[in-house]
Amino acid sequence: MTLKEQFQYTRSRFLEICKPLKTEDYSVQPDVFVSPPKWHLAHSTWFFEQFVLCKFVENYQVFDEDFAYLFNSYYNNAGKRVLRPNRGLMTRPSVKDVYKYRDYVDLKMLAFLNDNPSQEALDIVELGINHEQQHQELFYYDITYILGNQPTFPTIKNKIELKSLSSNSAFIKISEGLYNIGHKGKGFCYDNELGNHQVFLQDFEISNQLVSNGEFLAFIQAGGYQDFNLWHAEGWDFIQENNITAPLYWHKVDDVWFHYTLNGFVPVDKNKPVTHISFYEAFAFAEWKQMRLPTEFEWEVASQKIDFGQLWEWTNSAYLPYPNFSKAPGALGEYNGKFMINQMVLRGASVATVKNHSRNTYRNFFHPDMRWQFSGIRLVK
Repeated sequence: MTLKEQFQYTRSRFLEICKPLKTEDYSVQPDVFVSPPKWHLAHSTWFFEQFVLCKFVENYQVFDEDFAYLFNSYYNNAGKRVLRPNRGLMTRPSVKDVYKYRDYVDLKMLAFLNDNPSQEALDIVELGINHEQQHQELFYYDITYILGNQPTFPTIKNKIELKSLSSNSAFIKISEGLYNIGHKGKGFCYDNELGNHQVFLQDFEISNQLVSNGEFLAFIQAGGYQDFNLWHAEGWDFIQENNITAPLYWHKVDDVWFHYTLNGFVPVDKNKPVTHISFYEAFAFAEWKQMRLPTEFEWEVASQKIDFGQLWEWTNSAYLPYPNFSKAPGALGEYNGKFMINQMVLRGASVATVKNHSRNTYRNFFHPDMRWQFSGIRLVK
């Protein structure tokens, strides 16, 4: 697809995945880390307006002067903004007005793309497309949390479904040696993937598949959540303070484990991969199995030999810059670099990831306590 076609497809896809929502679903924010669907729709639109149209279109008239304040996320260089915990307090603008905003910006963007824009502008448009694809995945995290914390566990039409794991589990041997890490080539990547460099790895063996619900259920039944010896001190404090005794969305009903998905409140399928796991839980499970999580470098080297893409996979690597990493000037330089502290890297993709938005050098990252993303576990020994 051309860049214009990618833009049109990405923008229309967001509208499509929001179709099953009720108007009341759009503005709910049940927790600080959750953003309302309405905010995602408006923020991804503001990105194009702020960084493309306002910069490259002469005398461009913004749709609404307040929207930069309402729908900026974390770009300090772009001005003041509503604090993240307060995104769910905004009943105005209405959902209807947000859709009008999207239509307005889309028309301006298509006219701009037809006007032979500079390469600098096209690069930002490409970044904006990838940025919106990220928010489409975040939408699925957030709507699952929004609906999964309601008494009747409502469902919406979606294509988010994990596949059963193969019964042919095995460990793949990777020999020690020097390996190249990081993105190379001409395709799109984020700045945190750049800085192709060599790392030395010891021999290791990595599982050819993710940890299953059945395996994690055995961890629960063995008292894994009660054995402090398995946990980081911080992780132990986290599960104690929050009374966590199972993965997010798991509920025990009449001695049977169920879990909530967008497709319903269903019994836990032992053959599917366990998901909605924090780094703390992934680490403790690995300890219980007397194994460990892969480093992000081990994962990247092994990625050619494993089947990935069902869930983002926790690694035992802190989110840090690669050699020669440099931030872009201005607001766009805030996209990744300023988050390189107190976060852990996840690799791969998930069933909620937009098609073609995944690559083996992609570095996702979250704080180790986060569980609402589609995350899983792969072990190394």
